[in-house]
Amino acid sequence: MSVSTESQAGFLSRRRFFSWVSSLAAALGAGSLASSVASSAETFASPTASSDGEDYYAKLGVPTIINAAGTYTTLTAACMPPEVLAAVQKAALHPVRLHELQQKAGEYIARRLKCEGAVVTSGASGAISLATAACLQYANNISILEMPQAIEGIKNQVIVQRAHRYEYDRAMYLCGARVTEVVTLDDYKRACGAGRAVMTNFFNAAEDEDGIAASAQIGREEWLRVAHEYKIPCHLDAAADMPPISNLWKYTGMGFDLVAFSGGKGMRGPQNAGLLLGRKSLTDLAHENNNPGDGIGRGMKVAKEQIVGMVAAVDWVLSHTEESMQGDYQKRVDLIAAAMKGIPSVRTETVVPKIANHVPHLLIRFDPKVIGVTTDQIVEVLRNEKPSIELNPNTGQKPNQGIPADGNTLVVGVWMLQPGEDVLVGQRIRALLTRKA
Repeated sequence: MSVSTESQAGFLSRRRFFSWVSSLAAALGAGSLASSVASSAETFASPTASSDGEDYYAKLGVPTIINAAGTYTTLTAACMPPEVLAAVQKAALHPVRLHELQQKAGEYIARRLKCEGAVVTSGASGAISLATAACLQYANNISILEMPQAIEGIKNQVIVQRAHRYEYDRAMYLCGARVTEVVTLDDYKRACGAGRAVMTNFFNAAEDEDGIAASAQIGREEWLRVAHEYKIPCHLDAAADMPPISNLWKYTGMGFDLVAFSGGKGMRGPQNAGLLLGRKSLTDLAHENNNPGDGIGRGMKVAKEQIVGMVAAVDWVLSHTEESMQGDYQKRVDLIAAAMKGIPSVRTETVVPKIANHVPHLLIRFDPKVIGVTTDQIVEVLRNEKPSIELNPNTGQKPNQGIPADGNTLVVGVWMLQPGEDVLVGQRIRALLTRKA
């Protein structure tokens, strides 16, 4: 049997290596060293090892799903594109000094996204916590170790519109901050003038396409103007608000002092990463509070792989145009909509939310009395069959953030579908809508 030149080279390399180990062991008087290192070397060079890695989803009994919902955390958000995944894998191979990596990554991202400063965070929620910590520190000239215990009695208020209250308020509470709730513009001005505020928080997705409050009374630009009139830093939660790509610099360009983005949604970076962008004087303080220090962000660790992954995600996003970023999303919508043709009472509609999740979504409306099945029943069947399909959580719900659904509407999010899954989703939904027939 012939042996290739490559195989011979590998064999000779290993033989020289083991010869060297044996000589070293003899010189040190450690006879067991050679056999131990040889055993380890053989393990790493095992011909049965696969560079693709083992399928641990299968090993753990966790089935993969078809994500016809969107970039929701409960569904593990987006899948990283090959360029980002390759950067993450390469970063995993070498240790670096974490603080230096964070600083250099922040500087690079800030240059690329046209802002003064940037921090890679543990998701958008981590960005909100670090933003709050930075503003508390900025307003009170305190150390990172004084939060949250020593906050009572000093400036600690974050002003929020009642219509913008949400579960991420807890990201601010972690720092010791307290929320002051306002409704009207006069309420807002009084709260700003009370001299207790360290930050205002604006939930970007609560607005409509014109920047006028859909469920609140104070629009984005007016909110920002008043905050700056009283010299209070203004934070914007834009977690799911990319695409369009230009949003990554639009809001800092408007004057928002800090802006939070999720890394694992439209940016297609690691799910457990995000970005805090804005004024360098504040992002520098956010860096102070971030890991690996002893501040509020100590437990919000961002590993080297996630930091590099976010840098790569920024590069990946900026390699696209707005048109190429949307990819073939509309084609997927059209393909699934075509599969619904001819079904009694069924109507389809394409909607693109103006702010959060700004990509085409397919609405499939039907009459349950004609079809003989409800939205809840369809969701349950799709979820329980194999492969499991998850529809957008706005299915069967009232209108929300630009998706005008109702109790008899299926909502299909297409942007996280893998190649060929649009065909299967269309077939499965059609089968359920025509089962009675």
